[in-house]
Amino acid sequence: MDKSIEKIVSLCKRRGFIFQSSDIYGGFSAIYDYGPLGVDLKNKISQLWWKEMTQNHENIVGLDSGILMHPKIWEASGHTGAFNDPLVDCKQCKSRFRADEFSDDFESFDWQNTKCPKCGTTGSLTEPRQFNLMFKTHIGPVEESGMEAFLRPETAQGIYVNYQLVQGAMRLKVPFGIAQIGKAFRNEIVARNFIFRTREFEQMEMQYFVKPGFDDDSMQQWKEKRFGFYHEILGIDKSRLRFHEHDKNELAHYAKEAWDIEYKFPFGWSEIEGVHNRTDFDLKRHEEFSGKNLSYFDQSNNERFLPYIIETSAGLNRMLLTVLVNAYWEDKENNRIVMKFHPKLAPIKAVVCPLVKKDGLPEKAREIMYILKPDFKVLYDQQGSIGKRYYRQDEAGTPFGITVDHQSMEDNTITIRHRDTQQQERVHIDSIHKRLMELEDAWHH
Repeated sequence: MDKSIEKIVSLCKRRGFIFQSSDIYGGFSAIYDYGPLGVDLKNKISQLWWKEMTQNHENIVGLDSGILMHPKIWEASGHTGAFNDPLVDCKQCKSRFRADEFSDDFESFDWQNTKCPKCGTTGSLTEPRQFNLMFKTHIGPVEESGMEAFLRPETAQGIYVNYQLVQGAMRLKVPFGIAQIGKAFRNEIVARNFIFRTREFEQMEMQYFVKPGFDDDSMQQWKEKRFGFYHEILGIDKSRLRFHEHDKNELAHYAKEAWDIEYKFPFGWSEIEGVHNRTDFDLKRHEEFSGKNLSYFDQSNNERFLPYIIETSAGLNRMLLTVLVNAYWEDKENNRIVMKFHPKLAPIKAVVCPLVKKDGLPEKAREIMYILKPDFKVLYDQQGSIGKRYYRQDEAGTPFGITVDHQSMEDNTITIRHRDTQQQERVHIDSIHKRLMELEDAWHH
């Protein structure tokens, strides 16, 4: 693991963002639990995405489909037969690797004369073998007589099989979109880079249904909108974002065109979201396997057609990692670590600190807590020196530090400390709420 990622992993554990799952049992590989700050940050990211999709667009609605679905859905989607990763094993050290890590053309690759990346043994690698990435389970009390089912490997199929019900209930006209946030599961063999690739993860997907012939324009629009979301809404450094177009070798069998939005992580450029033109592949397949007519009737033109689908597919966990990496700053001049979150993303908006634990200062600080709590997530802290309290909250990404001192008792003013610059301003208690709102609105990188 990259050293700078290791620092972020350490901070996430220390400050309550992310923990290794089942830690007291030695951990559980490629599964993570989100602590108090992590779950707040994750929820704020997903809420911004949800607002961007379903509130800012009048023709996009939400859905929450089941994790378990009819097994024929996965036959239709191609997952049952083709959702496999070719893998190679080292007979010497028992390590397992994805075949595409060695070569794209692994069928003609010379495995016999290749060194194992872990133990260095030559000739110990097996030929590639297929490995299904779906988690299998059984529906019913007795496994032998139960129906075989799968934990969904993606959320998209739940949208496709419900699209007519949603369209009819909401009286939607093409073009329209259906958005969904939900858990998905993949039995990843080589899970790596902290929460970047895990076995249990959350997807945020929006499937946009358009008339064939209008798909290219729609694809371009959604590429621009999705790229803008990272820079304009999440505050991600634009210089660390780029597009990657899938060439013919990378393009999925169902896609007419596909682009990845990539972020420059410490371990290299990697995908954080995909924008795909899936054509009518999915609806055709579900028509074939279900026997149902899934065409859309356009009343204004008196015609029926299967819509093309423009997909935007993002991993919430990867988006969270992007936000964490982007925010991490080692302020060597002041010997501190700062998580430079945008105030609207910060798990805690402000910390309220009495300068000392006497002279009525704690009571005054508590009054301020009650003023702010209805609208902001605020934390009360009176433990340790004021400098240590500030630095603790810098690591948590808290943008504002409110300090109650002896002058506060005289003139009802407090200081607001700015996380990134450490500059302070004096504000009347009656104006704190308004000032915090102004600072958030005016904030920029």
